[in-house]
Amino acid sequence: MPARLIGRRVRVQLVASQLLVFDGRVEVARHERCTTKGGQVLVLDNYLEVLLRKRGALPGASALAQARARGVFTATHDAFWAAARKALGDTAGTRALIEVLLLHRRLARHLVVAGIAAALSVGSVSPDVVAVEARKRSPDGVTPAEVPRGRGRVVSLPERRLADLPRDERPLPTVDAYDQLLTGTSEVTR
Repeated sequence: MPARLIGRRVRVQLVASQLLVFDGRVEVARHERCTTKGGQVLVLDNYLEVLLRKRGALPGASALAQARARGVFTATHDAFWAAARKALGDTAGTRALIEVLLLHRRLARHLVVAGIAAALSVGSVSPDVVAVEARKRSPDGVTPAEVPRGRGRVVSLPERRLADLPRDERPLPTVDAYDQLLTGTSEVTR
């Protein structure tokens, strides 16, 4: 369940192989149902906001171990984390990794992994570089992650701002006045 819902009442529905979590009528999580007695299925993504504040908890987190075992946290992620910790230190390096992991919410998994690999190939451990590289590999520049059934499309803040703003009808700026400075004339027209 997302960390933002800690302490809130939610409705849980169990189906054959999944556990669905609802906040009111909105589906907020869908997880694989654990079928072993006393077992747990932890999803690393649900802990990222908490781990941003408690970065020292990530190396020993059970959710990280399960993500590695399921192949969700790949060797590419590990390589980024090691490089980030080496370049930035443990705390800042772990924060950079968590910011990269948060990209998985907005971009398809294969694009983020490709972005990580591209950033590492140029010696960068910046989450911003990973995001740019991931978007560059998308056919349309920005690819939202696969959205499970029951959830709407996530709209980014820049998309929302562009949708609400009127079209800019102002003429493009010119540099004609500066051209006159280069020719040595003293009269500037507007």
